[in-house]
Amino acid sequence: MTDKAALTCAITGVLTNPKQHPVPVTVAEMTQSAKDAFNAGASIMHVHFRNQEPGKGFLPSWEPAVAGEIITAIREACPGVIINMSTGVVGDDVSGPAACMREVKPEIAACNAGSLNYLKVRSSGQWAWPPMLFDNPVSKIEKFLAVMNETGAMPEFECFDVGIVRSIGLFVKAGLTDHPDYNFVMGVASGMPADTRLLELLTEYRLDGSTWQVTAIGRQEIWDLHRKTAELGGQLRTGVEDTFYLPNGDKTSGNGPLIEALASCAREAGREVASPAEAREIFGLRPAAA
Repeated sequence: MTDKAALTCAITGVLTNPKQHPVPVTVAEMTQSAKDAFNAGASIMHVHFRNQEPGKGFLPSWEPAVAGEIITAIREACPGVIINMSTGVVGDDVSGPAACMREVKPEIAACNAGSLNYLKVRSSGQWAWPPMLFDNPVSKIEKFLAVMNETGAMPEFECFDVGIVRSIGLFVKAGLTDHPDYNFVMGVASGMPADTRLLELLTEYRLDGSTWQVTAIGRQEIWDLHRKTAELGGQLRTGVEDTFYLPNGDKTSGNGPLIEALASCAREAGREVASPAEAREIFGLRPAAA
């Protein structure tokens, strides 16, 4: 199905402040935003859960009841939609993401496949936030994979640098997974740059026959990366978690216009947008619930 491209919408992200950017945080907002993206061609929703207390939507939530309410609403609004659940946490305690996976049983779950010094420096030379280690040792990855196996979720291995990309092959050799799916995260200041030349190399380091996509972080410049991904046969992802900018440099009003632009990238490369059923086939996912 290389002539088809499965589109993922990264609906909201983990900490972006809704008072500053057009990120949905309430159940109603996230459901409407997912529906806009679904109608524009997204068959997969990458979902972070936000605190639903008044005025606290800028904070994440790992409450299973909150996760269940959000995912139930999205599934009802978008028939056949595929849920890709975020699991990223700092530290060794994975009980929150594990409880949410057991509650919503996503078809896909993000699995951060290696550690990263998560850094950014402002033009003044000051750190944008205190330097942080996003720690993902193998022992932590194994915990996540056990819950993903239990709940029937395909692990989507998020790769922040080339060494992490190469580690996926070692995970397979060690028997940690037999379904490698790569997400090349490009554009984080201390990770891989959003460079089309690097992308061509990265695709050569993945295991034969494996699926892959790109998470492109940045502004207008990331759209060259989306076009190259479409040309090389990868699956496509965008959303207000990743960018607020359309290909022409305008700021987006939400997820719908971003997914419309992503669908155009697929079609310009001679590929059609996959339906939810076709996306399930591409990734080898379980059938949609009746």
